[in-house]
Amino acid sequence: MPTDRLRGWIVTLVLTLLAGVIRFWKLGHADDEGTPIFDEKHYVPQAWQMLRNGGYEDNPGYELVAHPPVGKHLIAVGEWLFGYNPWGWRVSAALAGTLMVLLVIRIARRMTRSTLLGALAGVLLICDGLTHVQSRVGMLDIFHAVFVLTAFSFLLVDRDRMRERFRTVVIEGRVGDTPWGPRLGFRWWRFAAGVSLGLACGVKWSGIYYVVAFGLLSVIWDALARRTAGVRRPWAGALLRDTVPALASLLVLPLAVYFATWAGWFASETATDRHAVIVAENVGFAFLPDALRSLLYYHFNVLEFHTNLTTGNDPHPWESKPWAWPMGLRPMLYYYESGMPGCGRSDCVQATMLLGTPALWWVALPVAGWAVWRAAGRLDWRYAAVLVGYCAGFLPWFVNLDRQMYYFYATPLAPFLVLGIVLVLGEVLGPAGAHGERRKTGLLVVALYTGLVVANFVWLWPILNGLPITEARWHAELWLPSWR
Repeated sequence: MPTDRLRGWIVTLVLTLLAGVIRFWKLGHADDEGTPIFDEKHYVPQAWQMLRNGGYEDNPGYELVAHPPVGKHLIAVGEWLFGYNPWGWRVSAALAGTLMVLLVIRIARRMTRSTLLGALAGVLLICDGLTHVQSRVGMLDIFHAVFVLTAFSFLLVDRDRMRERFRTVVIEGRVGDTPWGPRLGFRWWRFAAGVSLGLACGVKWSGIYYVVAFGLLSVIWDALARRTAGVRRPWAGALLRDTVPALASLLVLPLAVYFATWAGWFASETATDRHAVIVAENVGFAFLPDALRSLLYYHFNVLEFHTNLTTGNDPHPWESKPWAWPMGLRPMLYYYESGMPGCGRSDCVQATMLLGTPALWWVALPVAGWAVWRAAGRLDWRYAAVLVGYCAGFLPWFVNLDRQMYYFYATPLAPFLVLGIVLVLGEVLGPAGAHGERRKTGLLVVALYTGLVVANFVWLWPILNGLPITEARWHAELWLPSWR
């Protein structure tokens, strides 16, 4: 790790503070006459129900509870602190978006061993339009993304800690005691990653994709660490020594945490489907307790809702398929009003559009191609790890293309995209000991690209925050036909 630990934390905290200022600025501005906008209309009232009922939704009129409770609990915390108003139902999301910047700085610093590149990752994520907008609305995806990124950061620390333990074993001459290598003891960082993955699943079920991906990644890292340490049978050693503990921490524990997030539902008497086993037919699972059977019935109803949420003949006007996400080709309009004052005229436009900063998102495909080559051709574990995190949030959506999908599903991709870009910029910059002219040229290229991203973000600022602009400026912001 870099030796400038104090400077590393100063840089981290300063950039996190800057991110907080940007995320929280006029947080309650865009609203629908004091009511939620877009999909806030689902989650904000459900969070208020949870606050009123003690942690669960009753939703007696109709059953439209499409996601687990954790994200709505977090929205409810803001509503408890600040009331049922735009600031109240968005403050938790803004805090989560700010925390993501801190995490990506520390992750990039750990992966590159460079405080400069860690800071660069923070600047790029601050200037990403998608995470900026999702940090300023009362929806679930920013919470899902921050728990996924937290789990990834914990696994990175676990990887370094395990290699330190192997180093000790090698120095002590115990690495060859068995063909499979030593046992490594309890791994608290991997345990923490499992808790984070359980909370990610407690926000959205798509957290399951990361449970599988990160579990495999952890075991592969263990096998490679054993091989590096000189273990005679590293893959067999990882299978025998590491797989069962990994399953406990990264599969069983997330499952337990997930069910624990339903504690309010279990404790209630009037939550949605709480006593479905009494009134519904063919619930099944007779060998289970009634409360658990009712929860499974509830889950099957949610699964049916998502399964039948298909495009059909009447697609949503802002729907997008996953092939459009890497470059943000189909953004979403969350809020729009015209005929407003505030831009020096009486016919201004106010709009909030979910749009990834093009200077970031439009390089996604070349960065992905370079990452694949580095991971496969040069066996660079850093690119492989970033690809795992990116693909876990991207590829599974191709399984059912008939389903309605939206660009905000790409929120967890943003930090991994930034990490991939920073790894590439690190190679452009060159090693710290490179020849002076080589280093200066690399620094110039990195500075120009970073400036381009910042300028692009500043240009999009009005339509990311719903500020009054002229009709001409509004049309100037819409670069592509697919943005309209």
